[in-house]
Amino acid sequence: MEAPEEDSQAAVADGEDAPPAQKLSKNARKKQQKQEFREKRKAERKAAEKEKKKRELERKRREWDEKLAGASEEERVRLVESRREARRERMEQRSEEREMKIARLRGATEVGQKLVLDLEFGHLMSPSEIHSLVHQVMYCYAVNGKSTSPAHLWLTGCTGEIDSQLKKLPGYEKWIIERESRSYIDALHHEKENMVYLTADAEVELHELDLKKIYIIGGLVDRNRWKGITQRKAKEQGYSLQSFHWRVLTVNQVVEILLKFLETKDWKASFFKVIPQRKICEEEPESRNEDA
Repeated sequence: MEAPEEDSQAAVADGEDAPPAQKLSKNARKKQQKQEFREKRKAERKAAEKEKKKRELERKRREWDEKLAGASEEERVRLVESRREARRERMEQRSEEREMKIARLRGATEVGQKLVLDLEFGHLMSPSEIHSLVHQVMYCYAVNGKSTSPAHLWLTGCTGEIDSQLKKLPGYEKWIIERESRSYIDALHHEKENMVYLTADAEVELHELDLKKIYIIGGLVDRNRWKGITQRKAKEQGYSLQSFHWRVLTVNQVVEILLKFLETKDWKASFFKVIPQRKICEEEPESRNEDA
């Protein structure tokens, strides 16, 4: 599965009316233009890859037909049976992998690190941005299922258009995940002292993951419109804040980095597994300019 486009910031908010969108700075406009260029190139690469796979499939079909046409009756029977056996083995392997995935995810609901995706931002996003966020949530679930140390994932504030689009995803109703229409404040009110918001604006940096803690990742596809909203909202709610090492990340990138850290206990390795080193080198000078 391909990762969603990198056009959102992991955010935290409580669903209240947000302040007016801020005018983009020169650096922010440049960053937005670069992002739009990357998205265009990404779409072109995706289309080219799709065409390449189509040609490869057609080539294999031709080779198979030619192989059968040139074989004797006995050889054709043997070839067809061999192909069927290989297909059966693949199906059995996939079935076994699905069972192992289900076992890991069910185990995570008992002992896994709790990660909450706050979905109370529908009123701040356009339909296309909600669509992007929903695909990021889908990718979060996919990478969690593949992880050797999966997290106990929660979706809170799951209402409105976001909820409607999630329900349209294939297999969504079978996801092994906690779904809450209530906010995280209400759904997990008895564990308020253990809640930690991850935001780029916090002064305290996240160094370790504590299984007793509940890490909240807010989903807001904002394209730099809501700068600083995460820190303000979290402070108003009176929750603990920690910085996630990097200024702007998509929701799925945050989740994937956390999952990699659960496996490796190494932040640097986890970041480089998820974020290309090229992008890190590009972002660091821009981040310094914005802070100046």
